[in-house]
Amino acid sequence: MSAPGSFTDCAVAHAAPPLRYRIWRTAGVPAGGRMPVLLFLHGFGERGSDNRAQTRVGLGPALRRHPPSWPLLAVFPQLPRDASWSAGHARRALSVLEDACANHAGDAARVALTGLSRGGYGVWELALLAPRRFRALLPVCGGLTAPAHDAGLRVSAVADADDPYTAAAARLARLPCWIVHGARDAVIPVTQSRRMAVALQAAGAPVHYREPAAARHDVWDAAYADPALWRWLARCLGAGGP
Repeated sequence: MSAPGSFTDCAVAHAAPPLRYRIWRTAGVPAGGRMPVLLFLHGFGERGSDNRAQTRVGLGPALRRHPPSWPLLAVFPQLPRDASWSAGHARRALSVLEDACANHAGDAARVALTGLSRGGYGVWELALLAPRRFRALLPVCGGLTAPAHDAGLRVSAVADADDPYTAAAARLARLPCWIVHGARDAVIPVTQSRRMAVALQAAGAPVHYREPAAARHDVWDAAYADPALWRWLARCLGAGGP
């Protein structure tokens, strides 16, 4: 078992080569011995093979600064260089999640999914790949269709749909979503998240949309520092209040 409040190196041993990832957990294990889980998908700059960088931007620093008071296991896979959270890499992230639940006291029935930027795209990708796997989605400055600077960055599960946003929303309408995107984002257009929020609302999904007016692409610090987000997440995961 990992030490509370610290990051621990882990690996999916049966994978070839082994899939390395990191976990972080709060102090104490609830009755029954299983904790709610938050799977985090990092962005462009944290790709690599050091099994460290994915904890240094976004969720990792937020947990260090203000850990929730309720039990939580956070799981941090890492993409290799030049990869996205799609196809085989999406499935490998799900394998990491399964390993963390099986071997590190995660509750497989209470899992939320979050990610930022490229990882925000990954939130939609993994959710569409395994929609019954998650209880809540928290994409930060993500999207579904390719931005002008990166034609390969898109959600492949709905890439061929006439309207990818409507198609995705129809398949994810049962899932609570908390979407955050900076209004002044010059990397991933805020219209990506606006359109997805509108599509989810039209599909009857329980969606919260936040668009800080002065925020740019690095809206993740403000997003993960929002106490309202953590209260909402605790309710979604049946974890009590922060």
